[in-house]
Amino acid sequence: MKRWGIFFLLVGTVWAQPMKWETWEPAVFERARREKRYVLLEMEAVWCHWCHVMEETTYKDPEVLDKLGEHYITVKVDQDARPDLSNRYEEYGWPATVIFSPEGQEIVCLTGYVAPRRMAAILQGVVDDPSPIARLAPLPPAGAGLMTEKLRAQAEELHFSHFDYQNGGYSFQHKFLNWNSCEYSLRLALGGDARSAQMARLTLDGQLHLVDPVWGGVYQYSTDNDWVHPHFEKIMEHQANNLRLFTLAARYFGEPRYQQAADRIASYLLNFLRSPEGAFYTSQDADLVKGEHSAEYFALDDKGRRALGMPAIDKHCYARETAWAAEALLLYGDEASARTAMEWVVRERSLAGGGYRHSSDQAGVYLGDTLACGRAFLALYERTGEQRWLELAVAAADFLGKHFVVAGRAGLATAVLSSPLDRLSYVRDENVAAARFFNLLWHYTQREGDRRLRDQALGYLALPEVALEFNTGGGLLADLESRRDPIHFTLGGGVPLAVSGYPCFYRMVTRAEAPPGVLVCDDRGVCSRPFQEAGALAQYLKGLLRSAAR
Repeated sequence: MKRWGIFFLLVGTVWAQPMKWETWEPAVFERARREKRYVLLEMEAVWCHWCHVMEETTYKDPEVLDKLGEHYITVKVDQDARPDLSNRYEEYGWPATVIFSPEGQEIVCLTGYVAPRRMAAILQGVVDDPSPIARLAPLPPAGAGLMTEKLRAQAEELHFSHFDYQNGGYSFQHKFLNWNSCEYSLRLALGGDARSAQMARLTLDGQLHLVDPVWGGVYQYSTDNDWVHPHFEKIMEHQANNLRLFTLAARYFGEPRYQQAADRIASYLLNFLRSPEGAFYTSQDADLVKGEHSAEYFALDDKGRRALGMPAIDKHCYARETAWAAEALLLYGDEASARTAMEWVVRERSLAGGGYRHSSDQAGVYLGDTLACGRAFLALYERTGEQRWLELAVAAADFLGKHFVVAGRAGLATAVLSSPLDRLSYVRDENVAAARFFNLLWHYTQREGDRRLRDQALGYLALPEVALEFNTGGGLLADLESRRDPIHFTLGGGVPLAVSGYPCFYRMVTRAEAPPGVLVCDDRGVCSRPFQEAGALAQYLKGLLRSAAR
C-alpha cells in the first residue's frame, strides 16, 4: 500500500511540473510538420486574472497535459509584447487560445478562460477532426477617403442609438471608457450639442468609479453592466486615454471632479509606472496572488495594501506605451516628464529611417510604436516650438508611409511582414490615430505626402464594414477633423500667454516674431486681432467654438 502511495505521489509530482512553452517562430511549425503535431498558441496578458486561473487549473490538469504531450506543441505569447498577434486575436481574449494545423491553418479559436474538462474535449476533438475554420476576414480594398454623407449619417445614428443613456458608456455588459466616442461627444458638445454633453458627462461620471481612490490610476473595466464591479488591472492604454479625456473634460466643463481624476491618474503614472530612466512600464496586475480575486485587497488603504504586498508591475518599457503616456502627460501639462520619456524612446528604440521598435528583445516592426511616437513628437512641437520635434514627427510619418502602406489596399497595416507566420491585418483604432496624426501634420508641413497618408487611413475608415462597426466615434472624429482646418494659434512677440488650457481640442500652434500677443485664425480664413490678455482670448474662443465642433 505504501508503494502505491509513493507511486501516486511521484505521478502527481510529474503532473505538477510546469508546462514547456515554446516561442512563436517558424521553427515551431517546421517541427510540427515533421512530428505530425498540432500547435496550440496561448496568448496571455501578464496582468490578466483569468490567464492566471487558466495557468493554475487547465494547464495543470492531468488529462489536458496528457493530450498536449501526445499531440501538440505548446506556444505562449505575452500579447503586450507582440502587437501584431494581439491585434489579430484580441476579439478572443484574454486569454486567447488558438489551435493550428501543422501547416499553420487555424482550426480552433477560443475566447477567454477554458476549463480543464472542456479543454480536454477540444484537444481530442481537433485530433478527431482537424478541419480548419473559415474565419479570415477579407483584406480591405483600396478606399476613397472621406465617408459619403449617407455613410456618415448611418455612423452618426449608431453613435447616438447605441449609447446607454441610463448608465453611460456603450457596452451593456462591461463598462469602460470608449475614449474615441467620448472624445467625439466632447467635440460636438463644444459646438453646443446638449445631448453630446450629456453623453460625455454620463460616461465620465461612471468612469470615476474606476479610478483607484488610494493609489490613483484607473482599472480596466467593470462587469455587470455597471461601474462598480471592477477588474483591477491597470493597463497603460487605459491610463493614457483616461488622462487625456479627463483633462479635456476638465477644460470644457470646468468641474473639479474631472481635474481631480486627471491628477490621480497622472500621479499613478509618475509614482508607479515610471522607470528610473523616465520611460513607462506596461501594466500592473489585477491580482495580488495570481489567480485569486483581489477585491478585498483593493478595498484597503495604502498601509493595508502595502502590508500584504503589491500586485506585480510589468516592467517592460515599450516605445508605444511610453509614447502614449508622454502624449497624455503633455496634454495634462507635464512637459518635463513627457520630454524625458520621448528622449528615452529616441535614445533606446530608434530604427533607421525614422521608425521605432517595440522593445529591445522582440522581433517585428509594428505600426503602433512609430505612430504613437509621431503623435507625441508633434504634441511636443506644439508645446515647445522646438524644430527638432517636428523633424522627428516628419521622419516618423515617412517611415510609416514606407513600411505600412500596401499597394491596392486601404489603410495602414498593423505590422511589417517579416516571417511566414505573419499575416497582413488592419486595426480600426490604429487607423483612426493615423488619420488624425497625418491630417494635423499636413496642416503644419503642407507636404503632399502627409495628406496622401491621411487619405490612405481615411479610406480604410470609410469602408462600410469598418465605419459601421460597433463604437463608431473614432471614425467620425477622424472624418470630422479631415473636413476642416484646425484652429490656428500664432504666438507672437514673446508674449507668454499660454493656450494649452483652453478647450480647443483640434488646433495647431506656431510662433512668430510679431505682432505681439496671440493671433487666432479659424477654418473660414478669418483671423482675430492679437490678444494679450487671457480673459479676452477666452471670451473670443468661447464664441468661436460655438460656431462649429472643434
